[in-house]
Amino acid sequence: MTYTISKPDRRIQGDIHLDGSKSISNRALIIRALCDEFFEIKNLSTSKDTQLMQQLLASDSEILDAGAAGTTFRFLTAFLATQEGSRTLTGTERMKQRPIGVLAEALKKLGAGIEYLEKDGYPPLRFHSPVTPGASNVLSIPASTSSQYLSALLMIAPTLPNGLELHLEGNLVSRPYLEMTLRMMEYFGVRHTWEGGVIHVSPQKYRAREFTVEADWSAASYYYAMAALSERCDLRLHGLFQESWQGDSVLGEMMEGFGVETIFFNNQVHLSKVPGAKPFFEWNFLPCPDLAQTLAVVCGGLGVQGLFTGLETLRIKETDRIAALQNELAKVYVFLSKLPARFSKKSDKEFYMVEGKAQVQDSPVFATYEDHRMAMAFAPLAMLGEIKIEHPGVVEKSYPAFWEDLRSLGFGVEISAGLAK
Repeated sequence: MTYTISKPDRRIQGDIHLDGSKSISNRALIIRALCDEFFEIKNLSTSKDTQLMQQLLASDSEILDAGAAGTTFRFLTAFLATQEGSRTLTGTERMKQRPIGVLAEALKKLGAGIEYLEKDGYPPLRFHSPVTPGASNVLSIPASTSSQYLSALLMIAPTLPNGLELHLEGNLVSRPYLEMTLRMMEYFGVRHTWEGGVIHVSPQKYRAREFTVEADWSAASYYYAMAALSERCDLRLHGLFQESWQGDSVLGEMMEGFGVETIFFNNQVHLSKVPGAKPFFEWNFLPCPDLAQTLAVVCGGLGVQGLFTGLETLRIKETDRIAALQNELAKVYVFLSKLPARFSKKSDKEFYMVEGKAQVQDSPVFATYEDHRMAMAFAPLAMLGEIKIEHPGVVEKSYPAFWEDLRSLGFGVEISAGLAK
């Protein structure tokens, strides 16, 4: 299926009630599964990934299929490693290409019984009852590894016989996601210490407490993009907290340079367009990689030159997001290029430059690569002219109501004539 997306003007006005954060929801579900008592979770994400997490945690099946849900697969890997009995965890062909070895090998050192069923270091995995006698509670892991691996280990840490002493070696990737995990653990009664590069969690019990999931700041980014591309904006996004646990809440600061003003009140934000957009944008996306696609599109849409760093993890997401951005931005004459090594010779960072101003002509057709964020990041370009989005159903992974919410703001969202499958 392909959708044709259009907008008759560049004005944005209305109210959007954002879904609960997928990241927070999935952590809350794992913590509840590790807790001795049930507790209510309010505003749980309706995303496909979160629904899948609920189903798999409740399943008695011997084979669990996490599909394309990376967070679900990684969190379940740690959870299943603590459980008695034998289970198999698998996923899509793309999931089988995404490495899991760092997490699986760490769990083995903690006494987990895990074997690789196909390629070493990759899904699918077979779990057996943990072998705890003599198992170490000390792990040393490169801090540059996925924060989902580290969060998965930390959430099971208080349930381990000796707790966990986690040594992080080198530069930490996506620190806000790790801090989110630890704050949630604290909310449910689990204490920790973090001194230097060492996080220590002693054996403890999670305490059941009613919990409300904050709305998803990653989803908010697409509306910030619309505000940036607008001529006039009066938009309210409901469910966002000013004191947020989410790293993507940096959006307010990030979008000031594009003329988007953020005002908080009563767990919502009011977005408006103000004069003063800047011609150059620079940001390190290491703490907030899920925002990179949106900001690349915003830069291209406004003709703002953008210097991006911290994109290292984008190549192992649902797709190679750097390559996907390069392919799709080029369709509107915007170019994402890696700068020569000499530019970064005094740094271990990779630098990418966004250049060009989008020319939205003749209804360009954007591929989505089975990646929800590709569909949603490119949708705001419809404010500059009619566009087409292939396989729009991918948004179900994190934001099932996305297209419906766009319609509520005056966008035309229609199945393309002659292209429906």
